[in-house]
Amino acid sequence: MLGPLKWQSSLIERYNQQGPRYTSYPTAVEFSESFEPDHYQQALTKLKQQQTPLSLYVHIPFCASVCYYCGCNKIITKNRQKALPYLTVLEKEIQLVSQQLDCKPVVEQLHWGGGTPTFLTHEQTTQLFTLLEQHFQLVDDIDGDYSIEIDPREADWPTMGLLRSLGFNRISLGIQDFNPVVQKAVNRVQSEAETEAIFEAARALLFKSINVDLIYGLPFQTTASFLETLDKVIALSPDRLSIFNYAHLPHRFKPQRRIKASDLPSAPEKLSILQHSIDRLQAAGYHYIGMDHFALPDDKLATAQAKGELHRNFQGYTTHGHCDLIGFGVSSISQINDIYCQNHTALDDYIQSIENNQLPIKRGIQLNQDDLLRRGIIQQLICHFQVDLAKYCQPFGINWHVYFQKEIMQLMPMVEDKLITLTDSKLIITNNGRLLARNICMVFDRYLASKQSSENLFSKVI
Repeated sequence: MLGPLKWQSSLIERYNQQGPRYTSYPTAVEFSESFEPDHYQQALTKLKQQQTPLSLYVHIPFCASVCYYCGCNKIITKNRQKALPYLTVLEKEIQLVSQQLDCKPVVEQLHWGGGTPTFLTHEQTTQLFTLLEQHFQLVDDIDGDYSIEIDPREADWPTMGLLRSLGFNRISLGIQDFNPVVQKAVNRVQSEAETEAIFEAARALLFKSINVDLIYGLPFQTTASFLETLDKVIALSPDRLSIFNYAHLPHRFKPQRRIKASDLPSAPEKLSILQHSIDRLQAAGYHYIGMDHFALPDDKLATAQAKGELHRNFQGYTTHGHCDLIGFGVSSISQINDIYCQNHTALDDYIQSIENNQLPIKRGIQLNQDDLLRRGIIQQLICHFQVDLAKYCQPFGINWHVYFQKEIMQLMPMVEDKLITLTDSKLIITNNGRLLARNICMVFDRYLASKQSSENLFSKVI
């Protein structure tokens, strides 16, 4: 296991710029609309030939109410029947993809996200899961990771029982903050009792893992108030915990316009919240995985990182990096070998494509040799905090020292600041630098270097 993080305030403040989260490289902002459905179809044909195991993502965009901080692709409605037309189209998309695969591929990982997947009725949930089982071969409960995002306000014991009986064995709960003042300010009033009930149900029903999402930087948060929430969460003992930085981008996300910038914690207060949260979590036995993620030492993410087997994709950190990813639903992203592609983000365009019997691809990118090389390097840095540049360049017949001469020069100030060590071809991020791994990855991002400004494209690294 890696050692505890070291917080260096002066370095954090100096390096705290905007940058990608690297759920992919190249990032989604590089996707092009010149990438057509035929390109995706060709990738599916290649996938059929290779018989690579799959990770599936299903996007359920519906929410009964809007959370003001949210930047997800969503549809706000309290009418559960509004999901029926969408599910009909989603079914047709699954059939279209299955026709291209012309087989029943093995699935090791499944995730339903949103939106609020538990918005669906029990009948709708059962029908969708059964449909996936008809077209894909889901491995058994021991080897498979089947997760779903839970809104405790939209779930109860019968719902949890249904999910477990279908095959889900992991859940992710949105909490964000237990403080009632903060909850009211972001329009997400969620009692501690509702959350505790889901934990009790998940443990009783033998779900394998519980993840919790928190957000720091929301209106009226203070270090003291957030630590109260964190202590309550630690008492529940989730297996994994994510503490996301709220990025206030009202020009991009309309619901955020209901949050007053004057109500947000100051930049120093945000850093204080994160610093004290890290200290509290490490004292409670959680390991820092990277990119806002923490896990107990026996969690699969922590053990995969210790073995050098951790990966990162559009679903975040994963132990299934050897799987190709197929996304279903509006705005979903797929990753198959050397291509990334995204479905239409506008619901009407998504529906129209599928009704025309066309794969609903809006944009994408096919990676070249340079992309593949840099993807491997960034993946190692973001997951394992070290990389041997010579090792990654060797399969491409590239002299690492010549190819990355400019990047090595850019890394020198980070060496001087003791964020990294660079010995021969081995780059290792120190405990001082692990919170700033995104900055180090950005040095190897060829696309970012060509942009005049990344302002308003990405959140701050801290």
